[in-house]
Amino acid sequence: MSQYTGVAVSPGRVVGTIRTMAPPVAEPPADEKVPDGIDPTVEAERIPVAAAAVQQSLTRLAERAKGEGRTILEATAQMAADPSLTQTAQGLVLTGGKSAARAVWEAGDQVANMLEGLGGYMAERATDVRDVRGRIVAELRGEQAPGIPEVEEPFILTAIDLAPADTATLDPDRVLALVTSDGGPQSHTAILARQLGLPAIVAARGIHAFPDGTEVFVDAGLGTITDEITEEHHRFAQAWVELQKNPLTYEGGGAVLTDGTEVQLLANIGNAQDAEKAAAAHADGVGLFRTEFLFLDREDEPSVEEQTTAYAEVFSHFPGQKVVVRTIDAGADKPLPFLTDADEPNPALGVRAYRTSWEKRSVLTNQLDAIAAAAKASEATVWVMAPMISTVEDTEDFASMCRERDLAPAGIMVETPSAAITADRQLAECDFASIGTNDLTQYTMAADRQLGSLAHLNNPWQPAVLALVQATCTGARRAGGDPEAFGAKANKPVGVCGEAAGDPGLAVVLVGLGVNSLSMTPRSLPTVAKVLSTVTLEQAKELAAKAVAARTAEEGRDAVRAGLPILGELGL
Repeated sequence: MSQYTGVAVSPGRVVGTIRTMAPPVAEPPADEKVPDGIDPTVEAERIPVAAAAVQQSLTRLAERAKGEGRTILEATAQMAADPSLTQTAQGLVLTGGKSAARAVWEAGDQVANMLEGLGGYMAERATDVRDVRGRIVAELRGEQAPGIPEVEEPFILTAIDLAPADTATLDPDRVLALVTSDGGPQSHTAILARQLGLPAIVAARGIHAFPDGTEVFVDAGLGTITDEITEEHHRFAQAWVELQKNPLTYEGGGAVLTDGTEVQLLANIGNAQDAEKAAAAHADGVGLFRTEFLFLDREDEPSVEEQTTAYAEVFSHFPGQKVVVRTIDAGADKPLPFLTDADEPNPALGVRAYRTSWEKRSVLTNQLDAIAAAAKASEATVWVMAPMISTVEDTEDFASMCRERDLAPAGIMVETPSAAITADRQLAECDFASIGTNDLTQYTMAADRQLGSLAHLNNPWQPAVLALVQATCTGARRAGGDPEAFGAKANKPVGVCGEAAGDPGLAVVLVGLGVNSLSMTPRSLPTVAKVLSTVTLEQAKELAAKAVAARTAEEGRDAVRAGLPILGELGL
């Protein structure tokens, strides 16, 4: 019997046969030259032809894909057409005598290394470049490009990691679950798996010891994969199958615990299209509106008028409901040429998000002007919050800017340990807090959330992270003047808008720690509502206490899951 453990990123329990994704395209030999008798000019001309073929192939895939998958494929297809890669490669053929395949390989490395040097969001694009490089080399060799296996029967896909073009073509009708040996909880793979509702585990070291064709049980709630399959495993898997056939529904109104306690369930969105989907899923509003979509991939700041129009379109989908707007979260993995410094040695700890207003204040004030104008013309109840807050002075400054524009409620994101520990003083100066568990985990554990090798540390079940969530809620109640207040009675409410909110088991813990609202991908709303409906607030508090007091993240998670039999009944 063999068992491997990774980081669970999208729950579900399945029994199936492993099919392994083909390994990446082999690197051409370093000394591979233009073949004898071939004019270097002719060899060089093969490169843009191959790149065009790859672009066409990716475009065809994009046309068959939907939603985020189509967006990713379209972006990758554009990268294949980027002349910076092909022209660099052609130069290596003409001046260095390298073969077309070797030249593309080296040119891809140059571009990828440059992007990695920029860090953050640009560093993530390095994976895309290497994917495109491999596809062009395969085209030049006449080989099949790497991708998801084409087999008739449904299977469990294992891979080192998936390129965006691969994740975008995942078909949940054929792929039962996804397990990668690399990657992290914030990778393209993890994000898309959650959007598809596909059971997924990342950073499962050793998974490739299972030969292709091995039947295994995948528990993507616990993050385990085993080839010793029991009757209980089959029951869990059958429960998951039944859940897919008869999915849970959510009609809005929040989650109602067994004792009648209400918890508001909101959606995370990034644009008007997301807002429309969230409204269709009966989300009780928006707990996180990421406004970066207007700012990314452009050289200049969008005008106040452009922003106002875009925000108003989002607000229009939620008349009479709460929409929590996060002001621009630039920097770190989202650098902007007109706002952030690309030369910072450690951008995740640098001048990012709210901090950019220290020197370039107009970008934030213009955005607040646009939000205020859109809110005034809307029927939505608009809340505004600033990301990357560390000190009370930060909070005072942001709240003051909001008051000048009649923007209320005004709040902060708790993403740093300092904000969590001083929550009582922070919330004395603003109206609410929203905990971003992704960054809070990263900073608490001193582990870059982009690194797959640190994925086990970037786990929101870490007791230290949960203790900081608890400290935030305790501080907020103290600031609100009623230590026992919960839900609508809380004067200084605390929400969670990180990925943790969409984990049904962890959602119970968060409510037990004192969180008033949970914001997640709309797909998670029904299961979170269902699981919360099986416990009282007192039971949630007891499970939360076990998670905080646990020695390890795994022991805390296991103790909570043992107290929630509904998870097994649903195959989660």
